[in-house]
Amino acid sequence: MSAPDPTVLATIATLEAHERDLVFTRFDNADAWQLGCLLVELAQERELPITIDVRRGTQQLFHAALPGTVADNDTWVERKVRVVERFGASSYLVGLRAVAKGTTFAVAHDLPLQQYAAHGGCFPVRVVGVGVVGTVTVSGLAQADDHALVVEALRVFLA
Repeated sequence: MSAPDPTVLATIATLEAHERDLVFTRFDNADAWQLGCLLVELAQERELPITIDVRRGTQQLFHAALPGTVADNDTWVERKVRVVERFGASSYLVGLRAVAKGTTFAVAHDLPLQQYAAHGGCFPVRVVGVGVVGTVTVSGLAQADDHALVVEALRVFLA
């Protein structure tokens, strides 16, 4: 097995920092609504064809499908959410950790790809002293861009 790609390792370190830094003090229905609306505003300003989903536990508290999206974006949301729920880390981070080990998510975890997608765009909602309580997901862009948009919105929201 060859040494992991330094670029992948650097990206993993950045993603781990996102998860350490972007933590809520509380998260309720109103927070989910405001975060979802913020993502809609960012997407509309940039004319991004994305689907946005915010959950607390298994309850979907916010969902929007902007122009240019298709029903398949909802399927991607569900698959990314399952990854975060199962592994407690962003879907992008879970996928890249497999790559860093010289494999793929599918090979490393032997989970059905029709149900799990370790691609960027779903981020765990963590509350201080509690842990992961939900997810925020974007689907419709390249995986790094999906992830970056969620991180941008979380930074604004938590500031």
